[in-house]
Amino acid sequence: MILVTGGAGFIGSNIVANLDDQNIEVIVSDRLRSANKWRNISGRRISQFVFPENLAAFLESEGQNIKAIIHMGAISATTATDADEVIQNNFQLSVSLWQWCVKNSVKFIYASSAATYGEGENGFKDNYDAKSLAALSPMNLYGWSKHLFDRWVTDTVDRNRSTPPQWVGLKFFNVYGPNEYHKGSMRSVVSQLHDTLQAGGHPKLIKSHRADYEHGGQLRDFVYVKDCVKIIDWLLANPNISGIFNVGTGQARSFADLTKATLTAMNIHDRDIEYIDMPESIRSKYQYFTQADLSNLRQAGYTAPLFSLEDGINDYVQQFLLTTNQYR
Repeated sequence: MILVTGGAGFIGSNIVANLDDQNIEVIVSDRLRSANKWRNISGRRISQFVFPENLAAFLESEGQNIKAIIHMGAISATTATDADEVIQNNFQLSVSLWQWCVKNSVKFIYASSAATYGEGENGFKDNYDAKSLAALSPMNLYGWSKHLFDRWVTDTVDRNRSTPPQWVGLKFFNVYGPNEYHKGSMRSVVSQLHDTLQAGGHPKLIKSHRADYEHGGQLRDFVYVKDCVKIIDWLLANPNISGIFNVGTGQARSFADLTKATLTAMNIHDRDIEYIDMPESIRSKYQYFTQADLSNLRQAGYTAPLFSLEDGINDYVQQFLLTTNQYR
């Protein structure tokens, strides 16, 4: 039995789907609220659904059969401003779950983020020694909260304090794929482009406000959610591996490339890209380049190929976005 926090969310529900496909019992902890987030898990078997505020009591009374916690639950909006709420959800809850896993000898895999790297002035190498982490400067509250927990973890390890039998932090880069629809404006550009193109509109990208990047030339490491799930699956099967690892493709691609791949996957060839001004509110916090260094993950033994941008978008569009059931 595996507990997935944030299990009705984007990455979490894809993890739940994969575990269900393997006939593994799953407990989901999340909030559904009033949108269509529930559809992410509507086709899946779930042993228990636990609201976050009830999670601690549930673990103490009924957690004896849990073999792993996959902690994806967080406030993930990069525009979040309530620091108290973010710390409570992204840091304090993570510490509590870590401590429970230590006490009960349970594997612990948690979501970190590429947002911890800030502008990337120190590169995107997933070294997790204290000095390397101290050099990072996240650009927003969300990134800082994830960075804070990464540093707490490494400090715990460095001080030779007890750890779960397996512990892994995953620095997700720009993830796209099915079950992200409830995220609204925080959905991937692929999902938003699909909706615009289906409605007959032209693709829109934000302008660059730096001379060294042309409009649409801003670069990201876009990773398909199916690869994220495969990496987690591999980690569960290799309990001797612990650490903090990047999860990306290792290849930065432009938003223009992403748009062209989406147009091709949708078989649309008559729409020009329109460029709009970047909102003033995000200009000072905008990352122009991210690219995961995957050498540590590869050295740890993960050898599976990763989806290229074109193949990942084509799979997403053809297998999900253009079908009657968009959910995994």
